[in-house]
Amino acid sequence: MNKFLLPLAAFIALLAVFAVGLTLNPRALPSPLVDKAAPAFNAPLLHDPDQRFSPSEMAGKVWLLNVWASWCVACREEHPVLVAYSRTDAAVPIIGLNYKDKRDDGLLWLARFGNPYQLSAFDGDGRIGIDYGVYGVPETYLIDKTGRIRFKQNGPVTTEVLEKTLLPLIRSLNP
Repeated sequence: MNKFLLPLAAFIALLAVFAVGLTLNPRALPSPLVDKAAPAFNAPLLHDPDQRFSPSEMAGKVWLLNVWASWCVACREEHPVLVAYSRTDAAVPIIGLNYKDKRDDGLLWLARFGNPYQLSAFDGDGRIGIDYGVYGVPETYLIDKTGRIRFKQNGPVTTEVLEKTLLPLIRSLNP
């Protein structure tokens, strides 16, 4: 009888682990950077490699850093939402980070689908993305007036994410 109890107990424990795992959101990837200072960088602009951007230029502003690429299928879903939001009076600045892309492809993407960004920095080799803990594009970071990351959206910013999560957070940070 004892020789059956140990395998039965192990099986029940394994079932419990799987049951808990099924209740978790597989898209939820917690970021260790939330509530910490946004990593500093100094990157060339997508449109003009002779000019550069650093997050320190956004000090005193609430803003979004949107990591995107022309090769990103999910970015196509997100892009119209960002374009529409950028045209509203309540919009905070959106800075793009063109990630692991070819400069010409990124420029063509913006010309074809619209440009919601105040500017886009170019991260051709992905080093900035590494500092931000980018798992995959698109990802969007809400950064407060002091330069701290307050929220990270993994995956596309949908209308629902914008209305139910980002806009309330932006209003609380930018009264």
